Amino acid sequence: MLELLVEKFFLAFLQEVVLEEGTIAFKNWVKTGTEVYRQFWIFDVQNPQEVAVNSSKIKLMQRGPYTYRVRYLAKENITHDSENHTVSFVQPHGAIFEPSLSVGTENDTFTVLNLAVAAAAHLYENPFVQVVLNSLIKKSKSSMFQTRTLKELLWGYKDPFLSLVPYPVPTTVGVFYPYNNTVDGVYQVFTGKDNISKVAIINTYKGKKNLSYWSGYCDMVNGTDAASFPPFVEKTRVLQFFSSDICRSVYAVFGADVNLKGIPVYRFVLPSKAFASPLQNPDNHCFCTEKIVSKNCTLYGVLNIAKCKDGRPVYISLPHFLHASPEILESFEGLNPNEEEHSTYLDVEPITGFTLQFAKRLQVNILVKPSRKIEALKSLKRNYIVPILWLNETGTIGDEKAKMFRKQVTGKISLLGLVEMVLLSVGVVMFVAFMISYCACRAKKVK
Repeated sequence: MLELLVEKFFLAFLQEVVLEEGTIAFKNWVKTGTEVYRQFWIFDVQNPQEVAVNSSKIKLMQRGPYTYRVRYLAKENITHDSENHTVSFVQPHGAIFEPSLSVGTENDTFTVLNLAVAAAAHLYENPFVQVVLNSLIKKSKSSMFQTRTLKELLWGYKDPFLSLVPYPVPTTVGVFYPYNNTVDGVYQVFTGKDNISKVAIINTYKGKKNLSYWSGYCDMVNGTDAASFPPFVEKTRVLQFFSSDICRSVYAVFGADVNLKGIPVYRFVLPSKAFASPLQNPDNHCFCTEKIVSKNCTLYGVLNIAKCKDGRPVYISLPHFLHASPEILESFEGLNPNEEEHSTYLDVEPITGFTLQFAKRLQVNILVKPSRKIEALKSLKRNYIVPILWLNETGTIGDEKAKMFRKQVTGKISLLGLVEMVLLSVGVVMFVAFMISYCACRAKKVK
């Protein structure tokens, strides 16, 4: 009886985690029922003139959070392939500012690195071209640093220097430009219909972001999108997931048991080895794409994603350069990395594989190098990997959803366990009673 009950429950459960019309998993996959927020902290440069003239340490003051609601749009262009058991889609982007969750407005201003000037020296290394660019930089009255509003910095502004370039170049610059009204994908993921261990795992990714510059297996898209994983997660499993923000797949390992609103979950954390140098983690050898800035691939804690960003010198790290080479932090004052505030984690319910809470934390940095021909950068005596901002994207299952989850999943699992224990206890009692009766009968026969 117990075996039939357990079998019936798990058959019904497995049907609900498949990504097809009508299942609980599909409904939550198309559009998350959890509110997701992306918080930004901007690094305000306190001594811009001192840095530009004397190549001093950059003094940073973190300001934030400035909060936006994201991931509120449903997936689009959903197409099922019943033969291959896959479903393809694109993920629309949108961000809504949340004043009540922010320390200021989108019009707050910050002194930050001039993104266009820093990129120009990196993209155009020819001395003659740099002389021409220098004249345009001076004519536009641009310098190494600039003052921008939060809205301009994040979502884009028309750059005065680039507007003077006499040949066609993009003139709008922003850390996340373009974002609103764009899509990520096309993704194709397995539905799990034929093999539940493959559910939600990405089969192909054909986005606008170029991954082909990674060599070897580094250009592979591994794992899921981190919203869910194949069910029956064990603590020994390494959870792989793809992030288009950093143009690569990463992984998380078990960190701790957590009770989330009455639901037992496993917390998986992004380990320091994920952004380690090839010397520390040989698996990362194909993520080192240049030898000079990386000091022959010995720097760790930063990832050069320039070729994924149309050549712009963008480096990704954990906030405040957590787990990064100490020499990177030596160029700055005001950074204080710590695990609790700056690490990335996923809280995964082990039976279903659903991620019920997460915190994705990343820092966006821009490389700026000395340039003999560009006066704004001429006085620099070293390379800087300059922090622009860091973000914390979070989502937690709501109280009502948690209540429903406890009732439909956790409660039934606990009930099955209780029934199993009761039946086992009854079985033991009956066995003991039988043995006592048997022994009593044998004793009577001997007499």
